[in-house]
Amino acid sequence: MRYNNEMPAAPFRRYVAIGDSTTEGLWDPYPDGRFRGWADRLAQHLDGLDDGFRYANLAIRGRQVARIAAEQLEPALAMAPDLASVVGGINDILRPKVDLDQVAGEIERMVAALRSGGATVMMMTYPDPAKVMPMARGASRRVLAFDDALREIAAGQGARLVDLALHGSIDARFWHPDRLHANSEGHRRIAQAAGETLGLPGATASWRDPLPSPPRAPLTAVVAREAAWTGRYLVPWVGRRLRGRSSGDRVAPKRPHLAPLGPTD
Repeated sequence: MRYNNEMPAAPFRRYVAIGDSTTEGLWDPYPDGRFRGWADRLAQHLDGLDDGFRYANLAIRGRQVARIAAEQLEPALAMAPDLASVVGGINDILRPKVDLDQVAGEIERMVAALRSGGATVMMMTYPDPAKVMPMARGASRRVLAFDDALREIAAGQGARLVDLALHGSIDARFWHPDRLHANSEGHRRIAQAAGETLGLPGATASWRDPLPSPPRAPLTAVVAREAAWTGRYLVPWVGRRLRGRSSGDRVAPKRPHLAPLGPTD
């Protein structure tokens, strides 16, 4: 069975995005410090195609898939979107103990519900984290298995699949220094990939183009960089896990209602 990636573009007018930090937009800031991200960038593209376009983004950083389903699915369905994106699960998969079938099942339930509501649903696979974060090698097998599950869900539910793991250029220069989130260039490329997957006018395949190879860093610089990353990002991340805390505690959705884009979006 094939993903529903070859259907002609629909005149999307109501786009609702649900998920975690990737969809919230960390770390792709607007000039005023708010987070933009690939979903906002996609919404800006869609807004240029239809004057009546409206957009909501319910995603919250740090959310595991069960909380995404519990907190975001019903509000999303109530907005009757004609386009919805469901991107989540990586906060589950990066943990050493995870029930992959349960996580995939929650994703499929959300996709099926939104499809039943009449929405075109878009999903994404995840690049192998070890490509940019060598310490994540232990999670590589889980991420690759999760990607396979996402492909099966997309095929079975007739969803559009942005297969970043298969077609994207994996480069540390597309990632924030925390190595967990895309930077502005990474989000720009994800938005391009989404536009191409949806068959939007003006979308291109340039997101697949690799950057020129960087010069090889000396070993001393690599060791210093790894030590700095461990202290600044890994240790706090592990600490939050041990305390049962999340970066999304006390964070509200940035666009909880369908609304037109404003002049600063």
